[in-house]
Amino acid sequence: MPDMDNFKEAAAFGVGTPQTTVGYPLKGCASLDWGVKNRLARIFDPADGRTLMLACDHGFIMGPTGGVERIDLSIVPLLQYADCVMCTRGVLRALIPPTDTTPVCLRSDAGTSVVTELNDNVVIDPEDAIRLNAAAMAVMVAVGDSRFEAKTIANLYHTVDIGARYGIPVMGVTAVGKQMTRDARYFRLATRICAENGANVVKTYYTEGFETVVACCPVPIVIAGGKKIPERDALELAYKAINDGAAGVDMGRNVFQSEHPAAMIQAVSAVIHKNLKPDEAYQMYQDLAAAK
Repeated sequence: MPDMDNFKEAAAFGVGTPQTTVGYPLKGCASLDWGVKNRLARIFDPADGRTLMLACDHGFIMGPTGGVERIDLSIVPLLQYADCVMCTRGVLRALIPPTDTTPVCLRSDAGTSVVTELNDNVVIDPEDAIRLNAAAMAVMVAVGDSRFEAKTIANLYHTVDIGARYGIPVMGVTAVGKQMTRDARYFRLATRICAENGANVVKTYYTEGFETVVACCPVPIVIAGGKKIPERDALELAYKAINDGAAGVDMGRNVFQSEHPAAMIQAVSAVIHKNLKPDEAYQMYQDLAAAK
């Protein structure tokens, strides 16, 4: 029991001042539990509801691809500029300093690689995400893949069940196979299926008509950066996606394969959080690169 000596009687009731309910400006969050919202608030800046995720999970299917041969040298120095890092548990344990406070979106499924057949994945033990203090779990969904569509959707809703139990949000990642058309009609289907099966966030690709993809998806969409393109084009991609309603960008190769990765990630961040237009962001990239 607390010591009752010098006990101060309650008096600061704030009568006449209504309690403020602090919301969170992220689409589809109203009914989520506190823990899920708190983790999402670590990933998406509460000031604008946007995020710059730094993807470096490519090795789980591609091995040491260009730019992530040495994650300790290429990715770790960039974490200070990212809102979140998307990586695998192996990389997290081996290479990401535990003193770093960047939130982690943990790649939570694995299976086949580029040398066999993609999309035949299983989900890791979600308790490992808890041990690793993950802010979110990412699971790939292969809508339109006749062999693995049902399996990957099952992976998603199984992960959502675990996430709901422990308060960890889940990001559904739309996989696009060689036979799938990358158009707005397909992405409206794929993103909506992810959301309908419980994904709190969906990662997908930007395409013409992207505003319709965002409009019919009830949760935030983050776009994938995709393959390496010129820096000016990548900045324009980020700008168009945000302008069309995306809540952020999960960019990997267009950052770590850039000639000046630190300059590039800062320029992308300025597009997302400061609304810089592509030409302004590209000038910022050039200035930072020159000042290196």
